[in-house]
Amino acid sequence: MNFDEKNMKNWLVSTRSDFHMHPELSNSEIQTTKKIKEILEDINVDVIEIDGSTGLVGLIRGKSDDKTIALRADIDALPIQELNEVPYKSKNDGVMHACGHDAHTTIMLGVAKYIQESGLSKEIKGNVKFLFQPAEENGSGAKIMIDKGVLENPKVDSVFACHVSPDLPVGTVGVSKTLSHASADTFNIVIKGKGAHGGRPHEGIDPIIAGTSVVSAVQSIISRNLKPTDIAVITFGKFVAGKAANVIPEEVYIGGTIRTFEKDVRDLAIQRMKEILQGTEKTFQVTCSLEFGENLPPSVNDEKTSSFLYGVAADVLGPDNVRYIPPVTGSEDFAYFTIERPSAMIRLGCRNEEKGIIHMLHSPHFDIDEGVLLTGVRIFTESIRQFLA
Repeated sequence: MNFDEKNMKNWLVSTRSDFHMHPELSNSEIQTTKKIKEILEDINVDVIEIDGSTGLVGLIRGKSDDKTIALRADIDALPIQELNEVPYKSKNDGVMHACGHDAHTTIMLGVAKYIQESGLSKEIKGNVKFLFQPAEENGSGAKIMIDKGVLENPKVDSVFACHVSPDLPVGTVGVSKTLSHASADTFNIVIKGKGAHGGRPHEGIDPIIAGTSVVSAVQSIISRNLKPTDIAVITFGKFVAGKAANVIPEEVYIGGTIRTFEKDVRDLAIQRMKEILQGTEKTFQVTCSLEFGENLPPSVNDEKTSSFLYGVAADVLGPDNVRYIPPVTGSEDFAYFTIERPSAMIRLGCRNEEKGIIHMLHSPHFDIDEGVLLTGVRIFTESIRQFLA
């Protein structure tokens, strides 16, 4: 960087702390959007608001319209009660930036600030769009922005993004060459039986027994129906039944998620789940229903784009601090950008064991080493310099 890194780092830490203290859930990021707009306007970046949605776009025009690069940052938080005792602890009860979106937003705002204040905007042959995207956590935000035309006017040639990673030490970067994130299917199962007194179970049809059988049987799909070389995850995150210890309830509600990388693996897992529920109906004399939410596709990096970002990161951090990494079984609605344009997401290490920053994403103890903020700004400003040279 050609200007005071210390001042930039202090600004990044302060900005991220503000976002962290005021998290908002998907599609409700009203104050977050307002704050982003204020920062962009303060550094003289054009703001394009998204009609009918939270989130917005910042646009910096270079000295020509040769190319346009988009930098995407997700802005929403999770319904988690933060358990960290830090000065920047969440002030919104039951809501927390437990996935690092506050860091992603801060990094991209820092890039915009650097471009404007360093004079880089006068050097680049092209435009930079900043996509501050809502609702990543529920998988809807990327499609909303794409449908609203954020990849047009000017037309975006490539999309870059980052995600902080507690798997990697701060100051290091991981890049997936192609496949980056798994697909995601959320499912809900309802099992209906017949309520009865807990002391007279023979007079009812117990949906809890049937439900626990379903949970066990579905797990066998991974170990006994898929090839050992296939990768898939089936997780049950919800099992709701009854309100009293001595009452057999009428219904059980079960929810979970399926994560896969390949369509045939996904199709087989879903088919076997349907067959298990059919068998459960006959075995336990219950009725079962299965509904799926919208499928989130796998996120696949464009290899040329991921190689470019790998090279930039190596230039900035040194080749020993950058490595190729395998895909993760988490999911990302950044997948929709990868379908539309050559795109890539890199993972920025935020782990620091000496500081106790070791907790995983979506943990109520999740935190970042704030050094990752400057690392991100350095990498993405250099990527703009090289891409639009």
